[in-house]
Amino acid sequence: MDQLTSSAAAGMRARLETLDLLANNIANSSTSGFKADRESFLPWVGEDADADSGATVAPFLKRQWTDFAQGTLSRTSGPLDVALQGRGFFEVNDGSKRLWTRNGAFQLGADGKLQTVEGYSLRVVPATGGDYRLNPLLPIEIDGRGNIRQDGRAVGRIDTAEFSDLSVLAKQGSTYFKVEDSTLAPNRSTSSSFHQGYLESANGAAIESSVRLVGVMRQFESLQRATTIGAEMNKRSIEEVAKVSG
Repeated sequence: MDQLTSSAAAGMRARLETLDLLANNIANSSTSGFKADRESFLPWVGEDADADSGATVAPFLKRQWTDFAQGTLSRTSGPLDVALQGRGFFEVNDGSKRLWTRNGAFQLGADGKLQTVEGYSLRVVPATGGDYRLNPLLPIEIDGRGNIRQDGRAVGRIDTAEFSDLSVLAKQGSTYFKVEDSTLAPNRSTSSSFHQGYLESANGAAIESSVRLVGVMRQFESLQRATTIGAEMNKRSIEEVAKVSG
C-alpha cells in the first residue's frame, strides 16, 4: 500500500474511533452521573523510518480515558435524589460484586432499603448496627454528610468511597464503574457533600460533542477522498507501466 493510502486509511480508523466515542457522549448527555470519555492520539512512524525517508506517519489512539470532572448539580426536588459534590462515589452491589457510581437517582425497595433504578442495593451504614428500614409513608431527610433521618430518628448514613488513582476504575454500562483488581480497595470518603433533591448532570456538554462530531465527520470524508485519489493514482501508474511495456 502506498504512503498516501496507508496514511489516509490510518487516519480514517482513528476518526472512526473518535466518532464512536463522541456518539456515546452525546447519547448519554442527559444521563445523570455520566462521565464523558476522552481520547489521546499520537503519530505512528514505521520502525525503518529516518529523518529523510518520508515514511508513513499515521495517527493512532494512544488511550481512551474517562473524564471524572464534576458535573453541574440540577435540582429535581425528589426526596430520594442525591447528588455528590467532591471526589466520592456511591457504592452499590448488584448481587455479585461491588460497583461505584455518581448517579444518585435512588428509590425505595420493597424491603425498605435504598437502591438504584436497576435494583442494585446502596451501601448504607445503619445508625444502630444490625440493619435499617425506611418507612415509605414518612418523609426522608438526608443531610450534607449523608446522614439519613426519618420521623426525627437517625436511620443510617450513606457510605461513599474515594479512589486515589481514578485510572483503576473501568466503566460498566453508562454510569457504573468497577475495579478489576480486588486488591485496590477504595478509601472511605469524608470530603464529599450530599445534596438531597439534586442530581449531578453529565459532565460532557452535548453541544461541544456535536460540534466535534461534525468536524470529525468532515475529516473522515476528506480522508475518504484521499484514499480514492490514491487508488486512482495507483491505477494510472499501472496502466502507464503497461503502455510502456507494450
